Amino acid sequence: MVVDDSSVVRQLMQELLGATSDIQVAATASDPIFAMRKMRQEWPDVIVLDIEMPRMDGITFLKQIMAVRPTPVIICSTRADSSTGVTMEALAAGAVSVISKPALGVRDFLHDTFDDLANAIRAAAQAHPARSIAGHAAHACQGPAPAPETTPAAVATASVAPAAPLPVEARMPKAPPREMRHHEGWVAGLQRYSADAVLEAPGAADAFHPATARIVAIGASTGGPQALEMVLGGLSTHCPGVVVVQHMPERFTRSFADRLHKISMVDVKEAEHLDMIVPGRVLIAPGGMHLVVKRDGVQYYVEVINGPLVSRHKPSVDVLFRSVAKAAGSNAVGIIMTGMGDDGARGLREMADRGAATYAQDERSSVVFGMPKEAIQLGGVGDVISLENISAVIEQYGFREPE
Repeated sequence: MVVDDSSVVRQLMQELLGATSDIQVAATASDPIFAMRKMRQEWPDVIVLDIEMPRMDGITFLKQIMAVRPTPVIICSTRADSSTGVTMEALAAGAVSVISKPALGVRDFLHDTFDDLANAIRAAAQAHPARSIAGHAAHACQGPAPAPETTPAAVATASVAPAAPLPVEARMPKAPPREMRHHEGWVAGLQRYSADAVLEAPGAADAFHPATARIVAIGASTGGPQALEMVLGGLSTHCPGVVVVQHMPERFTRSFADRLHKISMVDVKEAEHLDMIVPGRVLIAPGGMHLVVKRDGVQYYVEVINGPLVSRHKPSVDVLFRSVAKAAGSNAVGIIMTGMGDDGARGLREMADRGAATYAQDERSSVVFGMPKEAIQLGGVGDVISLENISAVIEQYGFREPE
């Protein structure tokens, strides 16, 4: 179903989507009131929803849908481009993805980006937003995370009050991001770049890893924003340093990191070039850039670098995981979470081959089980765990002795 107050948008989406072999537009509506009347007759599998509409705005309607019958919703709105706060609110309310459309030239925009829209709908059709809603309900019922010195192994999944930022550790002098090896890594059969386009595969030179502090690398896509709220909300300030790739457009990752910081005890920030990875800090890869982990002696830091889309994404989970395999080896843990596609599967296998502990979110708690499933099938997953237990695994990992 397409819900948009623009007759041009409704008509064009119906024409374009109707021309596909696997997507059928069951109905269109000019506002949520009309939409709900039609949904009582036939409930759609996926809803493409505008935000600014007469009688009821899209965010309010989205919340009502999730309360009555959780259904995959794609936000497609001009407000998504002009207001990161609205985008974060939509994702927090349960939208599986957000597409920003221009205020002018929308006809050309829909023609030019139709493949992206169709793929987003196909991905949404595989999503299970009810799992995300259930996870948040369980999350809200838990108490605060226990103190690590008392019960570090307990499952910690609570929302916590905002905490003051941790002291900012001294950072290395900022250097300009360096360009990557665009001419390498093209996978002709898949028509996309692999992580080879950004950095070399782990080799003999990367075999030695001195005992260091632990670090954790997380990759997520569809369903990830809500899942990460739950995971990071359950971490204490004593947790290992964490680096995260969440597939999200540029301009939105800073607001996403700020939101996570407000609901977590840990210090969450959008990663900057040469930020240090330290206990109690979570670095979120900026949209439109790759995040690479490096080691200097026994300390870890990140590089924020440009380059082509890898596994059709930038930032790419494969790039992050490969860099962690090279820099940290057995001093790291990799966690691949809910998401569509296979980004991260190869990188997680490389981490496992270098001795890292590796985990995948289970199907029951995943909004989309694509990325975890691909990683499992590729043989890179050491254990499959529920969303509710990821925080506890990270906390336990920080208390293991270096190997």
